[in-house]
Amino acid sequence: MTSTIKRGVSLYSFQEEMFLGQMSVDDCVAFAASIGAKGIEILPEQNIPNFPDISDRDIAQWQEMMARHGTHLTCYDMFLDTKVRKDRLMSDDEQVASIRRDLILCNRFGIRNMRVLVFVRPDILERCVPYAEELDVHMGVEVHAPWHMEHVWILRTVEVADRLGTKHLGLLPDMGIFMKNYPPVFRDRFIRQGARPEVVQFILDQHAQKIMAEYTIYEVAVKMKGNKAEVAMAETLRHHPYANPRRIRDFIPYFRHIQAKFYEMDADCTDPTHAYEEVIYELVAGGWDGYLSSEYEGNRWVQDVQPVDSREQVRRQHVMFDRLIAKAQARIAAQPAG
Repeated sequence: MTSTIKRGVSLYSFQEEMFLGQMSVDDCVAFAASIGAKGIEILPEQNIPNFPDISDRDIAQWQEMMARHGTHLTCYDMFLDTKVRKDRLMSDDEQVASIRRDLILCNRFGIRNMRVLVFVRPDILERCVPYAEELDVHMGVEVHAPWHMEHVWILRTVEVADRLGTKHLGLLPDMGIFMKNYPPVFRDRFIRQGARPEVVQFILDQHAQKIMAEYTIYEVAVKMKGNKAEVAMAETLRHHPYANPRRIRDFIPYFRHIQAKFYEMDADCTDPTHAYEEVIYELVAGGWDGYLSSEYEGNRWVQDVQPVDSREQVRRQHVMFDRLIAKAQARIAAQPAG
């Protein structure tokens, strides 16, 4: 079989360089195009200075930029700032109005996928489904660590989509839920902050054995009298589950887009942390045809000791994508028919 999985990049991947003024949005898009990542995921609140007052001219400029680089917009990352003022939260009606505003903007850009933050309540999204259907935008609830595909909160969204029979509400997996190994860049940063080697090794061993995070935190904080860096390292285990990659195929009907989270790529273009080989096999075998959208978040773990090179990190990830997709195709082709 020939996989139809496509490759893209979230502009969030270049947050370091854009913040420092080293790359413009156009630079980011040009780089993505140069490595064959033709799908561009945008964060309008970060990437468009006059958001939410986006004019037809603004949209035309984005469309011209996409045409010039041979790219296209694949996903719109919405945010829901539920704290309207210091003294109160958004009402339900205000939340629906905010999401509808984003759906309209998403449609105006010609984008058909909108990333919805995981904390948005399913009943709020149910009220937004008629707008999503009218505007032909898929609302994908971000399945972000420490949640996972089979978490009851995520399954509530699936239940709403099934009950309504809608194709415009579903999920948008973040690959951070497949953290198989503890990230070396996390480990090294905590060591630089004063974590003792023996405590670091204990945490790594606990993670490798998939010991429940609270046990590890207790051991480090109480029994080992952990310092601030050691306790912080142990506490990261709460937020980075290792979900079963084999279950992703069961949820393929509910998603159109994937945020391909990663913290670092080795020089041989492998990810030492996430179970990409297992996940990509399941996606290829399941016939998924959406976008793997790079989301590099390793900058904050290395910026204290070295210049961040988001472009090289993203390039390496796309080399890995090509290799793993081809490997999955060969593995499937070699399987006996039937």
